[in-house]
Amino acid sequence: MNYFVVGDVHGCYHTFSQLIAREWDKENEVLVQVGDLIDRGNHAPEVVALARQMNAEWPEQAIFLKGNHELEMEEHVFHGPNPNWLRQGGAETLAQYEQADRDFESDMEWLRSRPLFFETDGLFVSHAGIALRAENPLVERDVYGILWNRSPLKNIGKLQIIGHTPRKEPLYEEQSHAWNIDTGAVYNGYLTGVKVKPNGDIIGFVNEKTDPRDI
Repeated sequence: MNYFVVGDVHGCYHTFSQLIAREWDKENEVLVQVGDLIDRGNHAPEVVALARQMNAEWPEQAIFLKGNHELEMEEHVFHGPNPNWLRQGGAETLAQYEQADRDFESDMEWLRSRPLFFETDGLFVSHAGIALRAENPLVERDVYGILWNRSPLKNIGKLQIIGHTPRKEPLYEEQSHAWNIDTGAVYNGYLTGVKVKPNGDIIGFVNEKTDPRDI
């Protein structure tokens, strides 16, 4: 099986669903999404519903990782008010759920249980990557950790694919052997996916221009 890695969605339901419908070969590819399904875009509940449906139907082939926005949401919902999350799109997500026919608590439990990374012999996918400066990269609140890092990545001997920091186009860092595929879907850019062989070789990139209904 090859891998189809998709960048930050941020509530862009129409953009995400169109990319998946057009590009995901579920018979031959494992889909891995880098996290940040929610916040900022107009359709967080619909994105989560689609992700859960895909994960339930193809549990081994539709994998959704945790991003920093899922962590911020978790802290707000389960541990008390989180003003930073509310400022960074959380208030809009809550408002969308008030209008949606969704089990909010069930969706939140599912989001908080997302894994931090996906790894094979040739590939490591996470939201923000394994950083050179990270002493404990899997600590969720570490500024250099796998959910928050914006500093140079470590070369871990296999391809890293991340999102988290929006770019105009996918960015490759040769020294760390890493691709950033967050191309700012929620900022009227593109939702990018990359197809990868099991050994980490890139097959190619695909993208979907942001649907105006999403932002």
